[in-house]
Amino acid sequence: MPFIIGLFAFTLIPIIASFALSFTNYDILSTPKFSGLDNYIRMFTQDPTFWKSFGVTFFYAIVSVPLKLIMALMIAMLFQRTSRATSVYRAVYYLPSIMGGSVAVAVLWRRMFASDGVINSVLQQFGIASDIGWLSGTRTAIWTLIILSVWQFGSSMLVFLAGLKQIPVTLYEASRVDGCSRMKQFFKITLPMLTPVIFFNLVQQTINAFMAFTQSYVITGGKPLNSTLFYTVYMYQRSFQYSEMGYGSAMAWFMLIVVALLTVLIFRSSGSWVYRASEEE
Repeated sequence: MPFIIGLFAFTLIPIIASFALSFTNYDILSTPKFSGLDNYIRMFTQDPTFWKSFGVTFFYAIVSVPLKLIMALMIAMLFQRTSRATSVYRAVYYLPSIMGGSVAVAVLWRRMFASDGVINSVLQQFGIASDIGWLSGTRTAIWTLIILSVWQFGSSMLVFLAGLKQIPVTLYEASRVDGCSRMKQFFKITLPMLTPVIFFNLVQQTINAFMAFTQSYVITGGKPLNSTLFYTVYMYQRSFQYSEMGYGSAMAWFMLIVVALLTVLIFRSSGSWVYRASEEE
């Protein structure tokens, strides 16, 4: 019963309500007024910031997700060989995934990449320019958020680690007998056998990337010149700061459709690159 109540109160009813509100002019305080497709027409034809925020989010997702998965796989492969301290290392590397989305970490990240922050101080020790405006440059600001996302690789790492343990050892033994190098083993055995896990992580992290909010809102506030304005932050601004809940609801449904289409695309493409043992049998 608690689950059913929560499902209806916090999921189904809000979804239905947001869909209905997307066709209205609603400022939160007054009664919604039906406006038809005005919000969608305005969104697509009269709001350049909408397309800017969507482009920023798309770039963030398409760059951060592959980098995060590569980092997670590299660390997972390092942990294949277990030792007494392996469990401690796993916990330490997983911590960023738990704390990475918090406001406290976002504030810390903002201080690290400030003009007088620790990043510039470290660069100064190596004789590199120490006055780089990481958060004030339109080209560098988005990369600070991407680096933060890549740093949160812990959850993907654990999934990769579980997948690595499922690969039969006999495959590696047979390949060594045939004289395969470690590089060949990785591309001929490890990577193909891990494709189901890569597929799972790809779907999860793609959805998470399009839902990112805290990084942009706390660290940069969408600045400079909206170069870090995530779609969710702009949707929040329109909905609550400008009291345009109807317009914000229309934006939410557009993003839902985009994420759904990308997910379907990944699922459709999986047939050509994801290894399935049942099909081989």
